Amino acid sequence: MGTAMILKIILADGTSQRLTLSSGPPASIDDLTDEVRKQCGLHGDFKLQFMDALFGNEFLNLTSISEVENKGTLKVIDVSKTATVQHMDEDSTFNLVSESQVFTPSSVGDSSYLSGVSEDTDVMSSSELVGSRSLWPAVFHVPTFSFDSELKLQHANLAYIQNGTTLIPDPKLKSAILESLVQEIVKYKVYANDKEMHEVAQSLIKKHPCLTEKGSSTGCGGWKTSLKYKLSNYRTQLRKLGYPEVTVNSLKNKPVGRQSAAFGVKKAKRAEVNFCPPYPAAETEDTLETMQKSLLLDVKQRNNRKLVKHKMEKTFALRRHEVVRDAPMVESFMAKGPAPFDFIVPKKRRAARKNAQKIVAQIPDCDEPDAGRECVIKGLCVYMGEDPENLVQEYVDMDENAIKEVIQDTTIGIYVIKRSTSAEPEDIGIILEGISVLQDLENVALAAAMLFGLMYALNLNYPVDLRYTF
Repeated sequence: MGTAMILKIILADGTSQRLTLSSGPPASIDDLTDEVRKQCGLHGDFKLQFMDALFGNEFLNLTSISEVENKGTLKVIDVSKTATVQHMDEDSTFNLVSESQVFTPSSVGDSSYLSGVSEDTDVMSSSELVGSRSLWPAVFHVPTFSFDSELKLQHANLAYIQNGTTLIPDPKLKSAILESLVQEIVKYKVYANDKEMHEVAQSLIKKHPCLTEKGSSTGCGGWKTSLKYKLSNYRTQLRKLGYPEVTVNSLKNKPVGRQSAAFGVKKAKRAEVNFCPPYPAAETEDTLETMQKSLLLDVKQRNNRKLVKHKMEKTFALRRHEVVRDAPMVESFMAKGPAPFDFIVPKKRRAARKNAQKIVAQIPDCDEPDAGRECVIKGLCVYMGEDPENLVQEYVDMDENAIKEVIQDTTIGIYVIKRSTSAEPEDIGIILEGISVLQDLENVALAAAMLFGLMYALNLNYPVDLRYTF
């Protein structure tokens, strides 16, 4: 039996406990972990760190049992809640929420991580980044103000109910209200339009009727104006802090001769929640550029899917900054990084689609759901008073050169190539700026969904002749 050992254990909640090893040091780290779990009554996964005197008594990960000394100090680190790289859904065809989940290589298999990316790698997804936003709510929620502000409003609301007396807030109260409202607004967007500001002001006087303005036709005109100024001042603060969604509109980023605050303001379109996110922590433009270059080689390797996903997550902000700030042509964007266009549709799905078409062709009077979805999309164009041929163009019995000429004259759209009107499509693809950027898509409905995704990824404006459809 070895000499007894006493250790100090610092638990995850900050408290400490003595650990007695009557049989001396355990044979392995796993045995020590089991003993800590038993004597301290711990549950879940955790790892141990030891206090290293060589580095100023900092805690380092325990990798050898020889690092444990009598009367030493160990620290418990809870890893049960550690963020891990999540598996990509193999069955999903397309995800428009995050570009980093859209661009997946078609030539890779379904194997696990390479040794370069471990299972406990902490990857900050787009939704976790500072600046990631939610959709604008149908009804704006007025937040709870500070205790003294709520107390003042409570008394004023009671007086309003009793005798209709409105409250003229003092500067401190008004500033507190505006500050809280702006903090709630920026959860959704930093560039709110007039209608959205009106909704916020209406929600404010609905919750606190004592703040209704008698001299205003809407009862909240003054509040709306004050909110606009307050949000503008808040954007100035964000610009000084280098927040990219605001700095992209600074005067130094405007073209020479057009340096006006009102010129070319770039802001999120409706339903865009990741317009221009900041770079991940500890990353710079140079490091992300290097990672993106290595990504072009990674997508050509087999059994590399999750490493590609990891790097796509990390470099998402870099690509968004490029398309929002520089607005490159689609052709130059493809030359720099063709992966998004080459690998957006897995090849195995293309083959499955062709096989499915052969099977379906043998079944008489078969109604395909995809054909119904295509009719709905075209019907939407007609309902909006627009020509569906501006969205979906069919090239029937045309030679290759003629098709190329038509594509070059098309700015944005979906093309369908057929041998005859009643024949199955030979190819379905997407055109952007006169270039076929995606080919061999399964159906028109899928092509329409991918077109939406590419317009977001490249920050393209909606076509004028389809503005109501989009």
